[in-house]
Amino acid sequence: MQVTLNQISLLLCLLSCASSFGARYTPDWTSLDARPLPEWYDEVKFGIFVHWGVFSVPSFGSEWFWWNWQGAHSPDYVQFMIKNYPPGFSYADFAPDFHAQFFDPDKWAEIFAASGAKYVVLTTKHHEGFTNWGSPYSWNWNSVDNGPHRDLVGDLGNAIRKRSLHYGLYNSLYEWFNPVYLSDKEAGFKTQDYVAKKAMPELIELVNRYKPDLIWSDGDWEAPDTYWNSTQFLAWLYNDSPVKDVVVTNDRWGKGCYCKHGGYFNCADKFTPGQLPNHKWEKCQSVDTRSWGYRRNMKLTELMDLPSIIKDLVYTVALGGNYLLNVGPTADGVIAPVFEERLRGIGAWLKINGEAIYATKPWRVQAENATVLAWYTSKNTSTVYAIFTSNPMQNTFQLSMPKTSDSTVVTLLGNPEPLKWAPLKTTGLIILLPDLPFSPAKAWTLKLDGVA
Repeated sequence: MQVTLNQISLLLCLLSCASSFGARYTPDWTSLDARPLPEWYDEVKFGIFVHWGVFSVPSFGSEWFWWNWQGAHSPDYVQFMIKNYPPGFSYADFAPDFHAQFFDPDKWAEIFAASGAKYVVLTTKHHEGFTNWGSPYSWNWNSVDNGPHRDLVGDLGNAIRKRSLHYGLYNSLYEWFNPVYLSDKEAGFKTQDYVAKKAMPELIELVNRYKPDLIWSDGDWEAPDTYWNSTQFLAWLYNDSPVKDVVVTNDRWGKGCYCKHGGYFNCADKFTPGQLPNHKWEKCQSVDTRSWGYRRNMKLTELMDLPSIIKDLVYTVALGGNYLLNVGPTADGVIAPVFEERLRGIGAWLKINGEAIYATKPWRVQAENATVLAWYTSKNTSTVYAIFTSNPMQNTFQLSMPKTSDSTVVTLLGNPEPLKWAPLKTTGLIILLPDLPFSPAKAWTLKLDGVA
């Protein structure tokens, strides 16, 4: 039976109109974009992204393995299959080997907490369509009926929340080879059978079952938001869902929406603005610069080292963004030691310097070419942090932007002793540095109290 736009809209309207108390959001972007972003999101600053699915079994190239093999027919992927698998082997044949036999959600949660991250976002379903929970809308193509035979979304969520971390769920709206979606696509997205039978029921179930603090939508770009019924869903989410007061969403809700509509903005993957944006944003980045999913063929030179990660984090926070750093676990459920080492290294740096990251705001100046490049963050009205990601190799440090007073106090985070300083002629100051402690991240923070 063909499902019409009016029928889908009526269903979501009934859901969103179930309650008549409090401020109501209507299913249009003017209303939805006016919703204040829940405060927790801007305060936490740093999160972990986890790409995990059937693509973790071939673990070759990237998480787009299926598309690159049988959609784009990329020669590298075609040859990989010819050399390593028998004729007739299908992508679905990888699923039984998605064992996750070493998956220990409490261990994962401990690693993520040790990284200093305050939220975690797991792929519940990537573009391959395989769901990491027992979705009733994905028969036998889910982690309960196939592969691990367990609820990965629920198990990780329980462990994450025991660590008092926020739990977010990534969900791809489209599925590369879903025949119902492809039928809608063939019809120019004038039919919405896939949205009615798969995409929306599944997304609503995710919210009701797991009550996520964040929904990271993706896979939206082929069709407009009117096809996906995004505004109706968001109106229900913000008005009547069990997470209506705390949930945060991104901006991938239909072709042309990103960097324009939604909660915070992701814009493009690895988005790097050249100046302070006027809207809350997030940079998603991956330790493996070539892939979001685990790759057996990754090389050390293709991985971000700790100083690069910290520099990226500092840049992002100074420009008002959140930093979502991705790791791809193996099909066995292991976070590779090299990824764990990076995450624990971030946590060690944040134990000393986190005061300059968490719950900060962009300062009136985001950076200056001081003795070396310094990035600024701020708290309250008179506390400013200057983070520098290279060693000045001298015992003085000059900053020209802060306006000092007789009550100004300067310290190096990790060292409680006030540092000697002197004002410059009109604005700024010169600081006498102590010997800088060893930092594997190659980054240090000056705290300036009592400056404007």
